[in-house]
Amino acid sequence: MDRTMPLPRPLFLGSEIYRGSSYGLTHPLRVPRVSTVMDLTRALGWLSPAQYRASPRAKPGALEIWHTPAYLAALQQAEATQTVTPEIRDRHGIGTMSNPIYAEMFRRPATAAGASLLAGELLAAGGIIHHPGGGTHHGMPDRAGGFCYLNDPVLAMLALRRAGARRIVYVDIDAHHMDGVEVGFAGDPDTRLISVHEEKRWPFTGALTDTGGGNCFNLPVPRGFNDSEMALVRDALILPATADFAPDAVVLQCGADAVLEDPLSRLALSNNAHWAVVRALMDLAPPRLLVLGGGGYNPWSVGRLWTGVWATLNGHDIPDRLPPGAEAVLRALVWERASAGRNPPEHWFTTLRDAPRDGPIHEAVRDRLAVLRARL
Repeated sequence: MDRTMPLPRPLFLGSEIYRGSSYGLTHPLRVPRVSTVMDLTRALGWLSPAQYRASPRAKPGALEIWHTPAYLAALQQAEATQTVTPEIRDRHGIGTMSNPIYAEMFRRPATAAGASLLAGELLAAGGIIHHPGGGTHHGMPDRAGGFCYLNDPVLAMLALRRAGARRIVYVDIDAHHMDGVEVGFAGDPDTRLISVHEEKRWPFTGALTDTGGGNCFNLPVPRGFNDSEMALVRDALILPATADFAPDAVVLQCGADAVLEDPLSRLALSNNAHWAVVRALMDLAPPRLLVLGGGGYNPWSVGRLWTGVWATLNGHDIPDRLPPGAEAVLRALVWERASAGRNPPEHWFTTLRDAPRDGPIHEAVRDRLAVLRARL
């Protein structure tokens, strides 16, 4: 692929490493996610070989643009031996309940990071890339956090900058605050960070008053946050704050854990809200658009949402009823040790699109938006 020419069509970065890889039988990331999206998009006829690129695994030297050599060495050693000392666990946050030791604990995040680094290079001349394996926004330079061993959004933004994108807007609609990305870019005048996340939710950062030195727009939202409220946030904050900055690149972390069915948040969005944000950012026509995955712990809701993201990026019509091949992908999913996985509703198998979840707009949302809009 000629990296001096804009991408002719959106590109999907995926990998087979996600198929069968699990953080453990009791961990929220025991569920298949990226492999489901790969299988669904192919079953729908939406992912041609020309639009698919296998993600490379980043080498430690490439990761050192943000992560420390000692931390990277500790990750590789933990994967090789499948154990850590108490000192390494305490120093680097690996071998914990949230960030456990598992078979691919370096190779899997290094693959996500490799795809984000590659995305920055491939977008040098412009285009659109979907990287659902990315979005690990809690990783710190020398420490794992929140299921994230590396921070591929930070690496993607550094790669974009290295490839010529000087001004970057990062938008994060995951249910959890983008603490690692803020650590990476707070105070950077050429970067604008916008995070919409559930209040009083781990990692308990991203307060409305947290400006990160002026370039961070943090919007904590109350539980029950619905589609109507996200539409207001999209139109009153995300779009004007992005357009006003005139970015050379936009990175969207499209975590799927803010939907009603997800077990790790108390928000109430449908996947329509996420797709509308994707569509609206596309309509701003940034030269470079990178859409990452992120959270998402219900295998049906996350697979359906990210497949719909790919449809949105390509302008595909989402069918009212899935064809048999796509339905078979969803019926084959298993969500062990989860009550919602025992008797899933039929529409989780037969549709991509959720029913809209509109509702009243909390005064807290209006008031907090007013505070952030006053800074534009």
